[in-house]
Amino acid sequence: MKSRYPFYIAIALLIFTGVGIATLRHFELGIPWLSGEERPVWLVEARVDFRANGDPVLVSLNLPDDPPGFHVLSEQAASPGYGFSIVNDKGDRRGEWSIRQANGPQTLYYKAQFIPDPDVQPHPPEQPPEPDTVYWEEPQATAAHEVLALAAEKSSTPESMTRELIKLIRSSDPNQNTALLLAGNDDVDVLVKLLNYADIPARVSEGIMLEDARRRQPLRPFLEIFDGDHWLTFNPQTGEQGLPENVLLWSRNTTSLLDVMGGNQSVVSFAMLRQTVPALQLARAESMKNGLGFLSLYQLPIEEQSMFRMLLLLPLGAMVVVFMRVIVGIRTSGTFMPVLIAVAFLQTSLGPGLVTFITVVALGLLLRGYLSNLNLLLVSRIATLIILVIFMSTAISIVGYQMGFNTGMTVTFFPMVILAWTIERMSILWEEEGPHEVFVQGGGSLLVAVLAYLAMSLPIAGHLTFNFPELHLIILAVILLMGQYTGYKLSELRRFHPMQEYD
Repeated sequence: MKSRYPFYIAIALLIFTGVGIATLRHFELGIPWLSGEERPVWLVEARVDFRANGDPVLVSLNLPDDPPGFHVLSEQAASPGYGFSIVNDKGDRRGEWSIRQANGPQTLYYKAQFIPDPDVQPHPPEQPPEPDTVYWEEPQATAAHEVLALAAEKSSTPESMTRELIKLIRSSDPNQNTALLLAGNDDVDVLVKLLNYADIPARVSEGIMLEDARRRQPLRPFLEIFDGDHWLTFNPQTGEQGLPENVLLWSRNTTSLLDVMGGNQSVVSFAMLRQTVPALQLARAESMKNGLGFLSLYQLPIEEQSMFRMLLLLPLGAMVVVFMRVIVGIRTSGTFMPVLIAVAFLQTSLGPGLVTFITVVALGLLLRGYLSNLNLLLVSRIATLIILVIFMSTAISIVGYQMGFNTGMTVTFFPMVILAWTIERMSILWEEEGPHEVFVQGGGSLLVAVLAYLAMSLPIAGHLTFNFPELHLIILAVILLMGQYTGYKLSELRRFHPMQEYD
């Protein structure tokens, strides 16, 4: 007896491969498991206002570049009469507006959509940054030494040193040294100078607090230090480490946020709006940006996508047919003819499809009885049936349209050759087995076709089969397992019903 272990190993490999690739596609491409899932998207608008003085104007605005926790879905500029381009100036990503001449109040807009993604983290620098050189004059130099020495007593790492300095700077009752350093200076600037003076690379970044439907929002400063591997973010007001989820870092280590040449009184403000977008739509838009994007069916032309949406449902219908024939024991006319009938039902809807199918087959059987008296060859008989089926389908479509049933127009989607072969097989079965077998197999075919239609018409079925085609490997494994079944069919169990009387 041959061992079945290789077979079961192959089944397990098919299942694990299907699940593994689908899971990888879900996390890599962001394709949701359910079609109705939605993801939040933040629409952020930067507004630049200034007064032009009649000369050529060049406006340069710092733009976010790989902000932690977000990635950019789309970006655009609204600036009538201005040229716009995005440039990279020594690692600083900036948007530039330009015009030959402008005069009076001017308003420019930059809009971008940001998708929250906690997996997005900034790339570590290629070379470790060096602390900026800081020069203090007396008595500030002595005060800086004393403040750093006081913070060093309670710290052992750059992170703890930063927290202690923030406590000293933000103290409600600062000591004389701290008060001397803060006199006439910004708190965050003093923190950055102290950290760089202590050989800890530090810089100021600016971010936006994301709140739905907020307008005229300014940027807020955040402190960043380099711990030897990554930049760490601190709230300079509270000393809390880490970037809050609702903060979008807009400007990081840039020379300036906004530069305006040819104008004055410039100001930039931000507005934001929280939107919800279908997760599948986002996955389509980003499919080419990801490593597995080339495997997505959304890269195909629309016409071919429509074809594959229908084609990839066939394995599911085939599994239903195998279950009903092998496990349940339903007899059908033809092995997989119910699947093709179910595909036709998908295009005509179930009610009109059933009525049309039964009508065409019944009329075809009557006409087939007449053709059998002509003693035609098989090929000629089938060709004649195809033409007759087309005539009948066309007549039903016209009658349905005249009666106001638009679904009658979709009858032409029925596979004419399949209908002709169904009529031919039913006719032969009538002659050889009698009308009872015709009704048994015909009714079984319709039952299995309806069940296959119900399975294939589920929204979740269409979503998974098209977006995760590797799941067909699992369907293949289930079909192979059912193909090994040699026990009693469920429909045969009724033969053992009389044995219950002896229990």
